[in-house]
Amino acid sequence: MTVRDSQRAAVYDAEQLVRGAFERADEFGNRTVEVFGSQLTLPVERRFGSVESVAGYVERVLALNWVRAGWERAAVPVRVRARRGAGAAHYEPDGAVLAVPVERVWALRELVVLHELAHHLAPPELAEPAHGPAFCARYLELVDGVIGPEAALLLRSALLGTGARVG
Repeated sequence: MTVRDSQRAAVYDAEQLVRGAFERADEFGNRTVEVFGSQLTLPVERRFGSVESVAGYVERVLALNWVRAGWERAAVPVRVRARRGAGAAHYEPDGAVLAVPVERVWALRELVVLHELAHHLAPPELAEPAHGPAFCARYLELVDGVIGPEAALLLRSALLGTGARVG
């Protein structure tokens, strides 16, 4: 039985807003953004230049003590491979593979990789929607612990603003 992924569009819309904020911060050199009346200074989001650099990053994130303690699936290695074409990055549960489109520079970034790792860390025994509330909670926890709390607050605000539930 397939679980309906009703939040997919809302999650992708929220990510687009957050990526836009990071891109503007990089472009204009001003890392300060306003979120619901609060000033946040965005941390630097890592970008990657190769499949190998993504693979090394994934390995380091999964080796973090708090990631290992929080999710059993962190002990399962992820293989990173190049994906051709115009598609976005995606996670393949069969074989624990993260496919990144090397021709799409926008996809070779930390937020995208953490999104795919949030899929990897999902307990396989639970039939949850791919972008449901549990996924959003994992994704936010990864962003908070790896990129920083300011990035997580921005992402949480964007998720809630697009109607995605977190939980």
